[in-house]
Formats: sequence, C-alpha cells, structure tokens
Amino acid sequence: MSNPTVSRMKAVAFVTTLTGALVAFVLTGCQTSGQPAHAANTPPPGFTALFNGSDLAGWWGATTEDPRKYLALSAEDFTRKHDTSLNDIRQHWSVQNGELVNDGNGLFLTTDKNYGDFELLLDYKTVALADSGIYLRGCPQVQIWDYTKAGGKWDLGAGKGSGGLWNNSPGAPGKDPLVLADKPFGQWNHVRVVMAGARVWVWLNGQPTVKGAVLENYYNRKLPVPPRGPIQLQTHGGEIRWRNLAIREIGSDEADTLLRATDPKGFQSVFNGKDFTGWAGPIDCCRVTNSAILWQPKKGGTIYTQAEYTNFVVRLEFKLPPGGNNGLAIRYPGNGDTAYLGMCECQVLDDNYEKATGEHIDPRQAHGSAYGMVAAQRGYQHPIGEWNYEEVTVTGPTIKVQLNGTQILDADLSHITDFAGGHAHPGKDRTSGHFGFAGHNDPVMFRHITIQPLP
Repeated sequence: MSNPTVSRMKAVAFVTTLTGALVAFVLTGCQTSGQPAHAANTPPPGFTALFNGSDLAGWWGATTEDPRKYLALSAEDFTRKHDTSLNDIRQHWSVQNGELVNDGNGLFLTTDKNYGDFELLLDYKTVALADSGIYLRGCPQVQIWDYTKAGGKWDLGAGKGSGGLWNNSPGAPGKDPLVLADKPFGQWNHVRVVMAGARVWVWLNGQPTVKGAVLENYYNRKLPVPPRGPIQLQTHGGEIRWRNLAIREIGSDEADTLLRATDPKGFQSVFNGKDFTGWAGPIDCCRVTNSAILWQPKKGGTIYTQAEYTNFVVRLEFKLPPGGNNGLAIRYPGNGDTAYLGMCECQVLDDNYEKATGEHIDPRQAHGSAYGMVAAQRGYQHPIGEWNYEEVTVTGPTIKVQLNGTQILDADLSHITDFAGGHAHPGKDRTSGHFGFAGHNDPVMFRHITIQPLP
C-alpha cells in the first residue's frame, strides 16, 4: 500500500519535470476538492493544523489594519500589541465540540505565524445576516457572507455568492466569484485557497470561484500585498463556526510552476537550452549547464537575441549567488551599456546585496528597478540558491515587472527626468531593440526564457 505522505513528497520533488501534471493536479483542486475525509481537525498529509480542536493556541487578535505596520514594530512593541489583544479574543471566541466559534463581534482571529506562498484548507458554517472573510497575509479578503436577497447586501454583490476577492477594485479579476457555490445556512462549507505571490486561486465546495487573480492591497493599492503575513478570520454581524483549518507552505519551485501556467499562450522560446543559437554578443562570457545560461565569473558584457522587439512580454527564471548582479537588457541597440543606451537595464540583483557585499546602493539599483531611473519594491525574492520567476512587460514607454507573482515595478520612463548620479539615459525613449542579459562578473543563471511579442 502506498504512503500518501511519501507520494506528496515525490510529487513536489519532481515538480520541474512533471510541470503539466502538477499544475493540473493543484489548480483543478483534485486533492481536496470536497469535504475532507480525515478526522476532525486532523490535517491531511503535508499540511499543518492551524487549530488544534481544543483551544486558541497559536492565535492572537487584530482588526482590519495594515499588516506592514505591525510587522514593522519592535519585538517589544509587537509583543505588547499581541498580548493585549488576547483579552478581546477570549470574550468573543471560544471552542465548542472541536469547533472555533465567534459571536459576530470583536477582533479577528490572527495566526501567530506569518506565511508567504501557501495552500489553505478550512470549513465554515454561518448564519443569516452574518458577514465574514479570510484575510491572506493580513489583507482582505476571500469573502464569506449571506448570499440571499433577505441578507440585504445584493447591492454589494452578495447575490453572486462567497469565495471572491471582494475588496479588489470594481471590475478587477477575482472581485466577483465565478460561480455561486454557497451551501444553505446550517451546512458546512469547504474552502481551499492557493496563494503564490499576489495571485490567488479559491475553491468553494469544490467549485473554482477565483482563478489566479491578483489580490490587491486594500491598505495601499499602489503597493503590492506584503511578501509574508498572517491568516486572519474576519467575523462580524453574526455567529460563524470554523473547523479543519490546515495550511501547507508552498516552495519556490511549486510556486513558480503555478505562476508560469497562467496564460501561457503566445510565448515563444528564445533559448533552446543547448547552445546560443539565435543570440549575439560576447557569448563566451557564458556557458550552458543543465539547460540554463550560466554567467562566467569575472566576465562582463551584454549578450542579446538576434531578433529585435518593440512591445513584448518576457518570462524567465533566474538564480543568484550571494551578492549576485546582472540585468535584463531592454530594447538594447546591440552595442554599448544597455543601462544608458538601451531603453533600460532591468536590474537583476540579490535583494540582500548590501549585507552580502557591504556596498551601498541607490534604491533605483535594487532588483527589478529600471536601473538608475525608477525603484522597484523589495522583499519578494526567493532565498538565495533558489530559482525565481519573473515576467517583464514592455509597452511603449512603460515597463512592468512581476517577481514571483507580485508586481514590483510599474513605470513610465517617458516622465523620468531625475537619474541616479545625474547620469543621463539617452536610450530610455527607444521604441525597439534586442532583449538580452547584461552580465557583471557574477555566476548568475537564467533558464526557461520565452517572449511574447505584443501589438
């Protein structure tokens, strides 16, 4: 008889070779599409219980508040906030017959632990007029509410059901659930959530209600959701009960595979994994190893595609050594320094560059930045030694960068007049050019390089 835990471990271990099968397995909800068959509050193989069935250990209380603020507190100040919240939690939350019960009031139950990419399972049962939700990394929310007309919130979209990312902007993907999948009051509903980067998939009672939509940052829509944060159970307006809460943290390979599977049509491989056919420039600076481009130490220069592009999307994976430095050449003219003569160099850099090297950098030099012009958001890289997935969209004078499923840059270079070090960028208004890599002497690796030309 096969061991299910071993089977799961094997599936994860071979994620890079079983990409199609794994994505189909995860994104169709095959493993946990219905009600769990295991004993109450006992997590399935590979998962960790968030609720032990007997008390509130592992939880504290917070309300709808920007998690970046309390995550930035000193250890002493956070402990004070955490412990003070427990009085309110004890007033409004209880455990009854192995179920978490909230009376419809008070702070929201919040995990002590913070999570990045994960798969979350839970069951809930609620009553008429109640309103609730599941905050992901402390951000609202996967909506749970009274879907009946008598609930009085059809004007807000309640008639479409639970399971959507209701706090997304009007008309944004994911805001409204794809199907009405709620069960009648008094019955248990089963929720499954997968989060990779800022992208979210949701199943309610086995039916997909959100498919890979970006969860907007309710607290500041100009910023992405935090890279890590707690799971919160929001409740107000009526009793809600929870059980079978379990979570599985997703590794970088699995997360990258899920992200790469989103809308793959129209992309063309520009690197065959064997040699530099279709490439130009000082290709002796690199070699091909394990189907990836490996930059040679102490060698610099820009290698680039022989083809030129105007508007395009490029998808690729990269892996950095400690302090690693490289860059994506965007609309490169084929000679000179792409950071200044191309549209830009989209920086590829260890997010912990200062700690690794002891050198100071301008924020406009950080990973994902349009080098020397516009700074990208930091903190979204996988740990050094692991592969990262990146998508860069170039349209007219604009460039957008998504790193591991989170948008870290959205810039219009035509408006930039202030440059790092006062160094002009005469190429920033180029409308076409080659795509490539700007090596800076470090053994950075690239693989799975595909481009989709845009109109």
